[in-house]
Amino acid sequence: MELGPISKAEAARYMGVKGEPAGAVAELLDRAEQLVRKSVRPKYVYIMTDVEFTHGGVRLGGVVPLFTGKSITNHLKGCTRAILLAATLSSEADKLIRQAAVTDMAESLAIDCLCSAAIEQVCNTADEEIFSRIDAPYRTWRFSPGYGDLPITLQRDILIALNAQRRIGLTVTESMLMIPSKSVTAIIGISDSPIERGESGCAACTMRDRCAFADTENSCTTRTCEN
Repeated sequence: MELGPISKAEAARYMGVKGEPAGAVAELLDRAEQLVRKSVRPKYVYIMTDVEFTHGGVRLGGVVPLFTGKSITNHLKGCTRAILLAATLSSEADKLIRQAAVTDMAESLAIDCLCSAAIEQVCNTADEEIFSRIDAPYRTWRFSPGYGDLPITLQRDILIALNAQRRIGLTVTESMLMIPSKSVTAIIGISDSPIERGESGCAACTMRDRCAFADTENSCTTRTCEN
């Protein structure tokens, strides 16, 4: 996958800058974007699974264990299939951030924030490509482990089901941090009939009471959750 232009406004927001970046910040992001687009190697993998609702949680195909919690049950309500997705910018993103930190912390921060914006764009592109290939009359937005009350430990099970380590070099540590760090796992529900939209964005997030972006027009979930 080729990485297109990265939203510098989104990256600037991660840096704590409101509105369109200008002046020195814009110049810094312009330089850093060239490095990021030249270095990273975006990849994604996915599988389609059946969705089965049980008393203990939601079973997605052959993935073990069950997906537990009210959030995922509500998210997949009315769905008969789901997409399990994993995407990464590759280890080159982490390497680029570390190398810049040795000589220029401002550049390292800009690269880090650009990579955060870029991985969301990769997921958006993955959505478009996946659903151009398969029959999915209606679908939910992306929902990731750790969101709502869905256990973050399920990231490992998703990666195993996707064989993500072999296919795109994506693994998870004992503390559930993904390596490479600029990576995402997600579940997208598919239905043959219109889906009742549940809570999304800040309303469904367990961090909403202590998040600097909560309930703003540029909340951290604006791009991820409304697709």
